[in-house]
Amino acid sequence: MGDLGRRVAVAGVGIPLGVGILYMGGWILAGVVILLSTLGTLEVYRLAMERGWRPFRWAGVAASVALVVLAALTGNFVDWAPWALGLFLLLAFGSLAGAVFRRGPDGDPLLAAGTTVLGVAYAGVPLAFAIFLRELPGDLASGPGWTGAYLAMFPLVVTWMGDSAAYFTGKHLGSRRLLPSVSPKKTIEGGVGGLLGSTLGAMAFAALFLGPGDPTVLPLLAAALLGAVIGAVAQVGDLAESVLKREAGVKDSGTILPGHGGVLDRFDAIYFTLPLSYAAFPFLLQ
Repeated sequence: MGDLGRRVAVAGVGIPLGVGILYMGGWILAGVVILLSTLGTLEVYRLAMERGWRPFRWAGVAASVALVVLAALTGNFVDWAPWALGLFLLLAFGSLAGAVFRRGPDGDPLLAAGTTVLGVAYAGVPLAFAIFLRELPGDLASGPGWTGAYLAMFPLVVTWMGDSAAYFTGKHLGSRRLLPSVSPKKTIEGGVGGLLGSTLGAMAFAALFLGPGDPTVLPLLAAALLGAVIGAVAQVGDLAESVLKREAGVKDSGTILPGHGGVLDRFDAIYFTLPLSYAAFPFLLQ
């Protein structure tokens, strides 16, 4: 299959599976998030190692797992944040201590400690917000349900619709390069198409699943605004991962997803849009 065929095949399996996982919530969702956070963190460290840097990989993986477990146990950002801050401080100072006693000044301690913390902050923490979104209504922690699932699905659907619109618009109409030094294939036309796709996707999703009569309501104007912001932020997330890969000199962050590359390649924009949606929903939902 070509690249598009592999993308469609992965989406055909991944989308129904993802919907089912979000519907179930609880530790089923947490287990999947733990797996994705672990793989994503390891991929960040792989990029660093391509440059000759040596992060403390297993300390970072342990921190990513612990942060997701804490998210599942607390269920909300407010209760989770103090534990997360303490864990980040422990990881940062622990990495520095490891650099002092195991590697010395010739072991690039600044790069080792910095990339260790970055792997967790970039690929470990953001996916935990899927759990927070799933529990956002506050009364859904006891079992499966659609209301919290819809809130968690919203940034995923909007991001992927914007990404798909950008892909097809850029492929067929793109002519002016957006940031050729970072991502040579991305075009201004594709970026505009992505913004339009995410905006319309947000409005359609809100009308279908977060409209009047539902437990949580997202007005169409608010959905359009949030969709446009998600579309813009998603493109920044995509470019951020591209610049990391370009620095490392690799095409894909991994090979786990045919046609998509690694976990970072598939979730690069999601890392940015999940926390954004969690921060925005309390102000926009009715």
